[in-house]
Amino acid sequence: MEYLILVDENDNQLGLMEKIEAHEKGLLHRAFSVFLFNSKGEMLIHQRAFSKYHSGGLWTNACCSHPRDQEKTIDAAHRRLEEEMGFDCEIKEVFHFTYKSALDNGLTEHELDHVYIGEYEGEINPNPEEVESYKYISITDLTKDIQENPQGYTEWFKICLEEVLNRVEL
Repeated sequence: MEYLILVDENDNQLGLMEKIEAHEKGLLHRAFSVFLFNSKGEMLIHQRAFSKYHSGGLWTNACCSHPRDQEKTIDAAHRRLEEEMGFDCEIKEVFHFTYKSALDNGLTEHELDHVYIGEYEGEINPNPEEVESYKYISITDLTKDIQENPQGYTEWFKICLEEVLNRVEL
């Protein structure tokens, strides 16, 4: 069973709760999102496996998840990059913010999200239990496709991407 770290608005840990229960109740928890770019400035995105418990088949950023109890968020980001995409690379935290969004299956994502950015050009070996497909895409093409096909992307990715584009010089 996987537990999430419940936090207050200042990212102070309040306790732990089983992942599904925390999403059913929409409680604020610690999370991270990793955005990766190649040398051409294209963003690595992936399509979530259709078998995922929510948002299956939707496109999203390179990696996102939740740290485990007593795990540093940066360490969790590196762990999940390896587990989901089959590689690791240098990343740095550029900001964090809080958001709340309704998902499918009656779940709510309410996260204090630590956003990491990095550059990666190497081999990608995605885990088929996590990733259906992946690609690099220009920001121009990505934002155009999100406008035309918003239902094809995860709710948190649309929110996080807007924050990244507003806060980071790419």
